[in-house]
Amino acid sequence: MNHVLCGLAANPALPSELVDRLIAIADADLAADLAGRADLSRGQALALAARVEESAVQLAYQGRLSAEDVDPAAQPDAALALLDEGAGEPEWGRRLVADAEVRRREKLAGCPDLPAEVVRALAADPDVRVVAELALWTTAERAAELAEHPHAEVRRAVAANEATPPAVLARLIGGEGMAPAERCVVCDREQTPFAHDPHCPRLDCDLPPGAACDGSHESTVHHLREAALRNPATPVAAVVGFADHPSALLRRTLAARADLPPEVAARLALDPVPGVRAALAENPALDEATLRTLADDAHQDVRRSLAHNPHVPFDVLVRLAAGTKLGATLLPRVEAASAAEVAELAQSPSAPVRMLVAHRRDLPARIRDALADDSDARVVKSVAAHPGLSDGQLRAMVRRYGVQVVAKVAANPDAAPALLEDLTRHQPAVRKAFREIARHRRATAPALLACLADVQARPVAAGHPALPPPVLVELLTDTDRRVAEAAAANPSLHPGVMLELVRWAASAGE
Repeated sequence: MNHVLCGLAANPALPSELVDRLIAIADADLAADLAGRADLSRGQALALAARVEESAVQLAYQGRLSAEDVDPAAQPDAALALLDEGAGEPEWGRRLVADAEVRRREKLAGCPDLPAEVVRALAADPDVRVVAELALWTTAERAAELAEHPHAEVRRAVAANEATPPAVLARLIGGEGMAPAERCVVCDREQTPFAHDPHCPRLDCDLPPGAACDGSHESTVHHLREAALRNPATPVAAVVGFADHPSALLRRTLAARADLPPEVAARLALDPVPGVRAALAENPALDEATLRTLADDAHQDVRRSLAHNPHVPFDVLVRLAAGTKLGATLLPRVEAASAAEVAELAQSPSAPVRMLVAHRRDLPARIRDALADDSDARVVKSVAAHPGLSDGQLRAMVRRYGVQVVAKVAANPDAAPALLEDLTRHQPAVRKAFREIARHRRATAPALLACLADVQARPVAAGHPALPPPVLVELLTDTDRRVAEAAAANPSLHPGVMLELVRWAASAGE
């Protein structure tokens, strides 16, 4: 029954007095749902936090607890949550920096505005995970100091910190003028040389795939370089040399940088690895010459990525649509298209090009209606969910193209209740349509009852407020836990039934 109580705890119609009674018997799972209630009073939040510390953390992050509500000795994790939000007391850091649990010190290391003595203690922590977490979030001055740390994992975290000074990042990625690291997470645990078996059978091993050390800490250094390449604060002059690096991952990371010089982009456009070229193709910083070069790429993934680039030239996008599978999505360049470009796309002789604009949901009525009457089912399917289409237009789509458009018609926000009922009776049945109808705001009880017969739509339908109350009561004992929980969370559940569920739970816990 706990899953039913969790659903009940999330029910927006649950009376306040029943919320109090659930708080009194809450475990961690139930408390998580109770803490998420929008109507939780301050008194209820305090009572819940006092009963289950995990909920105190959740409530602290939601801004429902203040520093005066939390005892750091009894609720250290809630205190850490407030510190993480910048709402804790400075002395809490002084207490928690000596906590015996590494995970708490590690969490503390990521909190902002800590007292200077706390930061110094964290920087000297005996566990490298704590120091690395500090290095990831600390100030520019402290990051510069930690860049010289003997452990490569700390240096990797410094390389990912966007507050790290550019000159320090350049030294980290190049290694010049910096003493070599003495240790890494691999040689901390294994005798070198060591390469981690990607199919490692040891249950107690948490080394990542590809972890390796021959004394040069190569896998950690590789991750350090990747982090620095992702870091926008790393000077572009320090990273352009990676265009010819043997690692495709590093070249791919470089290809995504927003400050990539045109000459480097042109070189990466000829990279032998399609994944590198695909990452480059999505880069909005590319010049037009490189964008047009990539449009002729032989690999479909590259051309697909290029189509998602917000700055792809309009004529290039049209050409890509005609010869590349772009998926059923609204592309950024189409979303930003001018009125003239929208009209041009809608009038294209190519159905895939018309599909591009059919995904927009702000089309002028004239263009929307023309696409709804298109001769290609793919275009009609793309526009079927557009608001403003009439019942007659939606029914005409179904008559013409049947199963190809039923699910999208069911997803139209203006679909009439009678149409939704008719779609549940469509033959052959379209399972995806049942899921769309089950969540539709205009779905009726008959339509929802039909949706309950579909395994995937059943949990969705169980939460719809138009479902008859007697049916909800039956669903509370459904063998599918998701269905029972959704029924318990349904605001149409009778208050008397809610009371009986809470009474049963209270008596069972005695």
